[in-house]
Amino acid sequence: MEEDFMAAAEDDLRTMEFIKGYLPHDVKDKFTEDDIYYFMDLLADYYVDSGLLDDESSDDDFVDIDTEVIAKAIAERAKKEKYGDFSPEDLIWIVQGELEFGEASGE
Repeated sequence: MEEDFMAAAEDDLRTMEFIKGYLPHDVKDKFTEDDIYYFMDLLADYYVDSGLLDDESSDDDFVDIDTEVIAKAIAERAKKEKYGDFSPEDLIWIVQGELEFGEASGE
């Protein structure tokens, strides 16, 4: 069980570092590493809660993901949870970075 926890922590670190490197220079300064981890957690919750990962509407394993809708949803949740007031236009880069990491790593 400890090995699973360590593997998940290492994967989260790689994901966070990828997203951090993915962010444009003018957006990068708006997010700390803790912010990126926070939004990674919100993204995971969003994918589960929305049923997006369960979408079987396509025969070719392609799921249509609207990054603008997701960015807006996680911005609203962060504000509701009093974590902060973040722009969906900035958060879209985190959403896209997380998706790009998933594609690059084969997840």
